[in-house]
Amino acid sequence: MRRSFATLFLAFSLSSAAAAPTIDHMEPPFWWTGMQHKGLQLMVHGKEIGALQPSIDYPGVRLVSSTRVANANYLFVDLEIAPDARPGEFEIVFSGAGRSERLPYRLLAREPGSASRQGFGPGDAIYQIMPDRFANGDPANDNAPGMLERADRKHGGGRHGGDIVGAIARLDYIAQLGFTQLWPTPLVENNSPAYSYHGYAATDHYRIDPRYGSNEDFRRLSQEAKKRGIGLIQDVVLSHIGKNHWWMKDMPTPDWINFGGKFVPTQHHRVAVQDPYASQADSRNFTAGWFVEGMPDLNQTNPLVATYLIQNNIWWIEYAGLSGLRIDTYGYSDGAFLTEYTKRLMAEYPRLNMVGEEWSTRVPVVARWQRGKVNFDGYTSSLPSLMDFPLVEAMRGALFKGEENGLNDVYETLSLDYLYPEPENLVLFGGNHDMARMFSAVGENYARWRMNLVFLMTMPRIPQFYSGDEILMTSTVKDRDDASYRRDFPGGWAGDRTDAFSGAGLTAQQRAAQELVRKLANWRKGEPAIHSGRLMQFGPENNTWVYFRYNDKKRIMIAMNNNDKAMTLPTARFEEMLKGAAGGVDILSGQQIDLARELRLAPQAVLVVELPEA
Repeated sequence: MRRSFATLFLAFSLSSAAAAPTIDHMEPPFWWTGMQHKGLQLMVHGKEIGALQPSIDYPGVRLVSSTRVANANYLFVDLEIAPDARPGEFEIVFSGAGRSERLPYRLLAREPGSASRQGFGPGDAIYQIMPDRFANGDPANDNAPGMLERADRKHGGGRHGGDIVGAIARLDYIAQLGFTQLWPTPLVENNSPAYSYHGYAATDHYRIDPRYGSNEDFRRLSQEAKKRGIGLIQDVVLSHIGKNHWWMKDMPTPDWINFGGKFVPTQHHRVAVQDPYASQADSRNFTAGWFVEGMPDLNQTNPLVATYLIQNNIWWIEYAGLSGLRIDTYGYSDGAFLTEYTKRLMAEYPRLNMVGEEWSTRVPVVARWQRGKVNFDGYTSSLPSLMDFPLVEAMRGALFKGEENGLNDVYETLSLDYLYPEPENLVLFGGNHDMARMFSAVGENYARWRMNLVFLMTMPRIPQFYSGDEILMTSTVKDRDDASYRRDFPGGWAGDRTDAFSGAGLTAQQRAAQELVRKLANWRKGEPAIHSGRLMQFGPENNTWVYFRYNDKKRIMIAMNNNDKAMTLPTARFEEMLKGAAGGVDILSGQQIDLARELRLAPQAVLVVELPEA
């Protein structure tokens, strides 16, 4: 029996009146009473299990139907769990053909308030880590029995040994920086012979990769984070799996994987699913084509696949007490499936947040997927949030190029917020694990890095920060180079010469950057004008830009000078927001800023000025 099976069933053992048990998987491994959706579909996998008939005798649980598929080693069992069903254990009996199997199953009690949990929102700031590259808390699990790839920290694309225990040990650091949400890249099993560290090629949807720890470790990470005021966001992949997923050794149905399990690469024509002139061939290729040969693409038009994925994500939310999901390669999934997926999850957790990755620089392409969006083709979604790639790319371009009109691209991109039903619920970021480091993207110019940090923390968005950017980690810029974007966080391994967690070995500039992140993130936590206030922006002129965040009680002025020379701005232009304020205090320097007639900005300067009450 596979170790993961035993772990997931929490020490339950299979029993049979005759031969050794032949059921290898039953997923979800357990469930909860009191869920909004009363149906539960179990995937049962074992030698010729499809020839058997299940039966259940437990108050409040009704066997609705059994679905047999082409592969006799699978049986899909549909249950209905009544509102008055009580938590407890019961047996599912599989019998027939002279054979009998008995499998224990459990219904658990939900945590109080589970359905009404508060997801992440504009009052939060997200800290993203790649667990393999963040901190190694348990070197004993760097390699694990049955795992195909062994640790090799010298290899940029190899496993380096970071794990959940290491992340737990650094939660105080994350909290002190001022972050209130933690987003680790995927932690589920990725049992591939190479490049398994990134986590986006699952081989078991219900098992944390043992090189990171256990399922219980993941839940402990969530619990320990919560004690420090930090929510946990799980990174999930709906569109594809890894080629070593246990399904691939015994496919449930011939159409479980798109194109019959044959590699057909996607051409990434992402607009094809919303292009009024698109060919069906392009549209299908985008959602059904594979990323790479090692990542088979799931056929979400198969209702069994769709239900499996929906239930799996609900299971993790409930099991680990998550505050939200980050959904990888969002638009690559089947559109009808995404509608049902988001509807089901939001019905179960109405205040949860989920952010989808739609990597496009075009606002209309991203806006299509947000809940409340009225699309020309009638497409509807219940997805609350998306990654704001258009605004991110505009700002990175403006700061990297330093062009006279660069900030105008940011200004005009922001002016398109009317296309989003909930622009304040978008996730804005400086960088992530798929992009050149922010400090490198601005030419290792500290002043421009500083400008971007202020932008990130003061926009009407949910800010997301990539670990290591607070100490100005660098990378290559021109060509895609994942290894350089994902270098180990210094201090996460015994013997590291530099320890960014304690500050030992950092340069003066790195310490200044770290302190600036700490100051801004902690300041932001207590500023309702930033969380929910309005925005007024004044069009950039001469490569300077001024905008205000405000509510009925407070006004905050942000001013940027993207020039290599000092600039002076007449303040009369901003009178409708200044309303006679003669000055204010810059929270970054603590200095009084004179605004009576003009605003003086040093070269490549940024100010965050708190104005007196009107």
